[in-house]
Amino acid sequence: MTQTIAPRVRTLVLLLLATAGLLLTTAGPASAHAALTGSDPQQGVVVDKAPDQVSLTFSEQVALSSDSLRVLDPKGKAVQQGKPFEVGGTTYGVKVHSGLPDGTYTVTYQVVSADSHPVSGAFTFSVGAPSTTSVSVSGETAGGGVVGWLYGFGRYLSYAGFIVLVGGAAFVLACWQRGAGVRPMQRFVVGGWLTLTAATLLLLLLRGSYTSSGKVGDVFDLDLLGNVLQTKSGAALVSRLLLLAAAALFISVLFGAYDKREDEEKRDLTFGLAIGGTVVAAGLAASWAMAEHASVGLQTGIAMPVDVLHLLAVATWLGGLTALLVALYRSDAPIESAAVRRFSQVAFGSVVTLVATGVYQSWRQLGSWSAFTETRYGQLLLVKIGLVAVLVGIAFISRRWTAQLADTVVRQGKRAPQKERVAATASGSAKSAKEAGGAKDSGAAKKGTGAKGDGSKRAAQLARQQAAMDTARQKRTRDADPHRFGLRRSVLAEAGVAVVLLAVTTVLTQTEPGRTEEDAKAAKAAASSSSSSSSGEAGSGAVTLDMSFDTGGTDGKGVVTVDVDPARVGGNEMHVYVQRPNGRAFDIPEVKVALTLEAKKIGPLAITPDHITTGHWSASNVQIPMAGDWKIAVTVRTSDIDQTTVSKNAQIG
Repeated sequence: MTQTIAPRVRTLVLLLLATAGLLLTTAGPASAHAALTGSDPQQGVVVDKAPDQVSLTFSEQVALSSDSLRVLDPKGKAVQQGKPFEVGGTTYGVKVHSGLPDGTYTVTYQVVSADSHPVSGAFTFSVGAPSTTSVSVSGETAGGGVVGWLYGFGRYLSYAGFIVLVGGAAFVLACWQRGAGVRPMQRFVVGGWLTLTAATLLLLLLRGSYTSSGKVGDVFDLDLLGNVLQTKSGAALVSRLLLLAAAALFISVLFGAYDKREDEEKRDLTFGLAIGGTVVAAGLAASWAMAEHASVGLQTGIAMPVDVLHLLAVATWLGGLTALLVALYRSDAPIESAAVRRFSQVAFGSVVTLVATGVYQSWRQLGSWSAFTETRYGQLLLVKIGLVAVLVGIAFISRRWTAQLADTVVRQGKRAPQKERVAATASGSAKSAKEAGGAKDSGAAKKGTGAKGDGSKRAAQLARQQAAMDTARQKRTRDADPHRFGLRRSVLAEAGVAVVLLAVTTVLTQTEPGRTEEDAKAAKAAASSSSSSSSGEAGSGAVTLDMSFDTGGTDGKGVVTVDVDPARVGGNEMHVYVQRPNGRAFDIPEVKVALTLEAKKIGPLAITPDHITTGHWSASNVQIPMAGDWKIAVTVRTSDIDQTTVSKNAQIG
């Protein structure tokens, strides 16, 4: 049975890695961590006089480049002049040419939020009266495409490399110092260092294209690379590379001079390595904290150290867990039960730290209980919490197997003298062979030493065969032990869950925090309310449309109701209700709305309403540029593959 374990392990690990890759692939572009909360002119508005400048307000500060803000006329020609500038606070503007003719203008923006993520989008406003425009804004996204996928994969590899490097080294120093001389353990930790180094270099090369054009050809653009080095994210990546050079020295001492020292000398060197390794590991963790979520928002002075502790706890637990898996499956040297118990204690402390820092991070990033279910960040965080709970449950099972390992280690220890006796027997056989070879024919000895040399080679070969047989016998005895086999299976299950947990965490770091998302919604609602109160236009009454739909899949039938209030030119409130045929609220994955004025060839104007509660979506400040018979089309998706679009016309204005 043990002969089939290794192929199964490899297959399981490959499947888990494929699952992690799928999570990263389907994650899509990085969500904006700074949201557009207002603009002047406002989205969709019709102004009588052309503005001198266009300004945009975000939920937090952003970084600008020379083409971060663009204003395009109906033919797609740029009409802005000069570079974008900071107006004040979180508002940024760009000057436009004077005397713009009437028509619909498109504003596009592509900036980088304070926590390093690209933010892009577009909207339109009109001067005098709306017109047709040749500018398409549907593809205005940042952080997507091949470069976005590669960047996300690079982030995953960097986290994985950090966990393996720090956790593996901590496991050797704190739990299993014999592991410093075990070749699979050496390869494991060095592999973590190589992975983190390669991923950091990849992220540094991709960063410029990731936050700007998104083109693969711009990856090796030296101008973009120079710009990246001047940013906070670029400085963090360069700092990480410098710290990795120090980590290389640490690894060379740990697996070189350390393993060759005597026990007395090892104790002193262990203390020095522990101090130096902790400093390097904390510095590597800080290279994430100084450039991402912890560096912006509330209480950054507390959040950054907490984030460093959180990353170190994750690495110590999950990296040590994977190192234990390597020791159990790949190492010929038996791992003592005392070493496993020490890791169990270290892992317990790491989990306590992880929970404490995680609670603080959750409060800081969400801000309310409702954000757990109403924001994507909160939903992903719930998945992460569930995976951590599963890991802790499996770890409890592992502790039961750990307590029963003592007898196995004792039995393995008693077999060590047998190996020495076998080696001694092989050595005696070699000596006898030499003597027999020399006494067999004195004449042959005079002709040369060939026979003696052949006898020595044969004796050495026999000794190697005996040693290999003894090692194989020990491994069979070790693997046949039910306690060790149970521990191996439980640790393998933990490592499998950890791989998926790491993928979810990577996606979580690229997702807009729930607090930011809710603040942006509140700011948009306030701007919409202000716009509605200042417009002073008389309403023409609300419009309600009922449309039956059938997506064709299982449980795909229902009725969608669209309310537009006050159904006038300018800002409107839109509510979308989805019900089952029996009148009960229908909770479906997605609803989209598009408005088209076919008589004037305006539209479709895409609207993505926010999910309020089961079967209810809402959008505020829906701008309708002119009166007419508008086609209101609603796309309803009831599953990953089942969706349909239904429409009706309504008189607006």
